[in-house]
Amino acid sequence: MSLKVSKPAVEILSANKIYANGYQALLPVNLTIQEGEFVTLLGPSGCGKSTLLKMIAGLLSPSDGLILLWRKPIDQLRETSKKISFVFQSPTLMPWANVRKNVSLPLELSGTPKHLIADRVSEVLELVGLSSFQNALPRALSGGMQMRVSIARGLVTQPDLLLMDEPFGALDEITRHKLDEDLLSLWAQKKLTVIFVTHSIHESVFLSNRVVMMAARPGQIVQEFNIDEPYPRTQRFMVSNNFMHHAQFLQTSLHLASQKEGVA
Repeated sequence: MSLKVSKPAVEILSANKIYANGYQALLPVNLTIQEGEFVTLLGPSGCGKSTLLKMIAGLLSPSDGLILLWRKPIDQLRETSKKISFVFQSPTLMPWANVRKNVSLPLELSGTPKHLIADRVSEVLELVGLSSFQNALPRALSGGMQMRVSIARGLVTQPDLLLMDEPFGALDEITRHKLDEDLLSLWAQKKLTVIFVTHSIHESVFLSNRVVMMAARPGQIVQEFNIDEPYPRTQRFMVSNNFMHHAQFLQTSLHLASQKEGVA
């Protein structure tokens, strides 16, 4: 997939986060993400990656500064045709409901007509490879399959912006890489803008157009890297010299970011 940069999907303008107890989770952040980009937030624990993602989603408010989605404040998003979805670290599925019911929940809550719900749920279950498991309960699924359900639930609202908070971190490497490949395919098919949080250097190189490196205490952006490699990316890319070069560069940057802890 060749990236065609158009207009900003996300603009973060000097947005910071200070909690009521005085703890500063984020120094002022300035970051622009274009429509269609796949951007990864990478950094040590406690650097504010999840905090920043939740601020973009409107789940947390910045203490100061501004976050715009498609040139509008978050609270005005309903005035546009744009939609966002958030995929959390754990699947957070309803254990008593089958796959189909779990995926349909956002549409039911939004009052979508039943005939549209049925069609959309069938479409996204096909996309994530779970059509034959639509009647299964979460306890009957593997961890990887549960994450597929969570991704399907994120996609069923047909979002323009998909926010993912380290969704594959608890999975084994084989399952994780398969879901990374599937995610890139969905990104290309649906022409999504994706912001993805991870601790994995290899995952960030494999997935991203751009990697945003963050440092901790307080959280801050310290560097950005373009991963200027063609899509689709396959297993062959992961054993290439180019992949190793990007990974080594990010490893050095991550080490330096870890040394910045306590530096404002």
